[in-house]
Amino acid sequence: MKKKMKFNTRAIHGGQILDPAYGSVMTPIYQTSTYAQSSPGKHKGYEYSRTHNPTRTNFERAMASIENAEYGLAFSSGLAAIDAIIKTLSPGDEIISTNDLYGGSYRLFMQIFEKYQLKFHFVNMEDLTSVKEKINSNTKLIWVETPTNPMMNVVDIKTMSFLAKKNNILLCVDNTFATPYIQRPIDLGADIVMHSATKYIAGHSDVVIGAIVLNDENLHKKLSFIQNASGATPGPMDCFLALRGIKTLHLRMQRHSENAEKIAIFLRENKKIADVYWAGFKDHKNYDIAKKQMNGFGGMVSFIPVDNKFETSKKIAENLKLFTLAESLGGVESLCCHPASMTHASIPVEERKKSGLVESLLRLSVGIEDVEDLIDDLSNAIG
Repeated sequence: MKKKMKFNTRAIHGGQILDPAYGSVMTPIYQTSTYAQSSPGKHKGYEYSRTHNPTRTNFERAMASIENAEYGLAFSSGLAAIDAIIKTLSPGDEIISTNDLYGGSYRLFMQIFEKYQLKFHFVNMEDLTSVKEKINSNTKLIWVETPTNPMMNVVDIKTMSFLAKKNNILLCVDNTFATPYIQRPIDLGADIVMHSATKYIAGHSDVVIGAIVLNDENLHKKLSFIQNASGATPGPMDCFLALRGIKTLHLRMQRHSENAEKIAIFLRENKKIADVYWAGFKDHKNYDIAKKQMNGFGGMVSFIPVDNKFETSKKIAENLKLFTLAESLGGVESLCCHPASMTHASIPVEERKKSGLVESLLRLSVGIEDVEDLIDDLSNAIG
């Protein structure tokens, strides 16, 4: 049945099992830390909730289904999911990452894992030559974020997969911005897909949770062991909320994308705005790739005011009423973020500038409100 269902149906039914106890249509919240055993070592598949929990199992199965993967694993946050993936590596291994990525990922790579003799290379992944130049016998992982945060660059997943497989390197794609509604990296050749499910998957800014999906059985066993041994697992309430969010993902992403397109066009036509970063523009440098591997362009838009001054961006952010100035993204409500001082502050200034992340850049997570109201809000704030 999994192969026959289309996405909208999978979002509601994919991977789901009716509750065996009472036939509950919605997955119950199994708020328990432990489970009764009829005899030592004899149980119904669950013994301790750090290891497994029925609510978490349904969330993991749902994530695998919508990403068209065999296995799903849930974590207490997106960064906990990344942490588990990097823990599959060994001292001396090297990782190639996009140079335009979430600040928390960069901080984890450089301030935690580099001291364990892992080496990270940050390159412009739009240029395949830059990636090829960093590959050597120690390269074990290519880390792709697409669209990138916050510059909205799009990396060709299929081409990157070909390069990774040719060199026996794992390819992991952070699919947080696009979601499986818009982009399914497993189908394009990725080995692992990671989500900060806090964002669009859960979709309501009320839970912190992460997820990994993949097809390889041995790698799944390795990551499952790390998940249990390290213990960075979500509680059943978190899984319940994220699972509920999945059921409306297709509806929300459609409206996020529609609203973001109208706002991107409005900003580009505004004489007080210099640059607008949104992959749906036909003159965007990655438009052809985005059109080929994505079903729409998502709800994220970044922009820079015409004077390129932080004070101007600060004033815009402070004047917004419907767009809330806050970190994170992907909720039903619209948010505005100043990456340089908020989500990407842990990246050194010089490194930020290499990817175009200047002090004046603002990032919008466009919600599902009436877009006319959002445009009015932006127009008033820009002045």
